[in-house]
Amino acid sequence: MLRKSTALLSLVALLMAMGYAKAANSPSPRMAAMMSASLLDRTQRFIAVKHKLGIVATDSQQTDPAKPVVVQPGAPGKPSRTLPPSTRATLPPRSQADVEFMQGMIMHHSQAVEMTALISSHTENKDLRLLGARISSSQSDEIKFMQRWLAARGERVPMATPGMSDMDMSHEPLALMPGMLTPEQMKALRKAKSAEFDHLFLTGMIQHHNGALTMVKDLFDTAGAGQDADLFNFATDADNTQRAEIRIMQGMLEKKSLEEKR
Repeated sequence: MLRKSTALLSLVALLMAMGYAKAANSPSPRMAAMMSASLLDRTQRFIAVKHKLGIVATDSQQTDPAKPVVVQPGAPGKPSRTLPPSTRATLPPRSQADVEFMQGMIMHHSQAVEMTALISSHTENKDLRLLGARISSSQSDEIKFMQRWLAARGERVPMATPGMSDMDMSHEPLALMPGMLTPEQMKALRKAKSAEFDHLFLTGMIQHHNGALTMVKDLFDTAGAGQDADLFNFATDADNTQRAEIRIMQGMLEKKSLEEKR
């Protein structure tokens, strides 16, 4: 590669020399001056390219392709640093509040998915079915993300098992996360059908979503918590998504109320 670049630059240099000779022999002084100026600009570019290629060649000769190059970006206005090939990435520090938030939110999301699983057999409401599918898909994906986050840090990973959102592995009742439906509320939801189910689902899921907002707020109100970039992005996205879904569900309840009054 280097030999080809050198040969190409030599050819360019020869053509430039011929151009200077042509400019010198031009019958028009004005034309000769224009050609000389153009060739001077090209020569300067040629020198810059040659210099750049020389740097690249030196770097390529000094770098062992068998060893990875680890570069640490510098702060704004500061140069980057080349680190030893043995450098290993480390996970950012976390607080116990981060871990407890993720563990609790897995159980919280698990109940929401459990609630949406009832929709297909309990109502024909198309709008509610679409909303339920959206909640189920997004929260199932988020459960997987939270489980990976905990596992990567060697923390206990709760299993999101249907019907187990209010029980631990020893089948003892768990303290409910904010907004989670009580066993009595879940029992009533399972028994309801059609319009009654729609109402209980919407009011229950609004309660559930508001509880998630409380969990996010408590996390960010805890000193030193929520500093992990992945956790921060997840928590803020969840907050935004659930606020939007609360507005949708409130609108569905208002629409249902107006229809009943007609």
